[in-house]
Amino acid sequence: MSKKTLIIIPAYNEEDSIGAVVKGIRKHTVEADILVVNDGSQDRTARQARESGAMVMNLPYNMGIGSAVQSGFLFAKEKGYHFAVQVDGDGQHPSSEIPRLLEALDNGVDMAIGSRFVQPTGYQPPLVRSFGIKVFSFLVSLIVGKKVYDTTSGFRATSRKAVLLLTETYPHDYPEVEALITLHRNGMRFVEIPVEMHSRQAGKSSIGAKNAVYYMLKVTLAVFIAIIKWRQR
Repeated sequence: MSKKTLIIIPAYNEEDSIGAVVKGIRKHTVEADILVVNDGSQDRTARQARESGAMVMNLPYNMGIGSAVQSGFLFAKEKGYHFAVQVDGDGQHPSSEIPRLLEALDNGVDMAIGSRFVQPTGYQPPLVRSFGIKVFSFLVSLIVGKKVYDTTSGFRATSRKAVLLLTETYPHDYPEVEALITLHRNGMRFVEIPVEMHSRQAGKSSIGAKNAVYYMLKVTLAVFIAIIKWRQR
């Protein structure tokens, strides 16, 4: 790895998995720096992350995944990192695939997405979430003019150019879909890299059954607003 790289791990109450995630990343990206953005956890997430060798940024309260990731982007901007890689703290994202995402950035794209659906992997999301993913895929594909399979994946590598953009504009919750539209509207390219995700190692997903419908409606509305703004340009 020739370029300065920051691994950003947004984490909320991930004390049972964060240590293994940090150690796994270190194994596969020896030269990268690792930053755990502790999003107001009420457990020992920060302590476990620090003891595993990561830098830790503590947010004052639970601000949401978008704010946590954007805080990591701001850190990357200020410290002069060339690349930033987002990895979840629950152990679902395969750290062994990080070099493949970074290779895509080396080849000139602005974001490389670890995708669960470019190729069949056996991953089956819950019914409501599966419907939402298909809706988002259709809408984003319509906007960007190419097929996009996994718009909600949080396993992403981002160029410095894209980091600088996303420090200025990034949704505070459920940001993944809107971020792709933002990149496209600003002339940046993204690609999907097929990966096989693991099951959650511990803890509880922030998108449970109770707020899955809200998630789908909120993001769909945001996408339609983006379409309207795009047509008005």
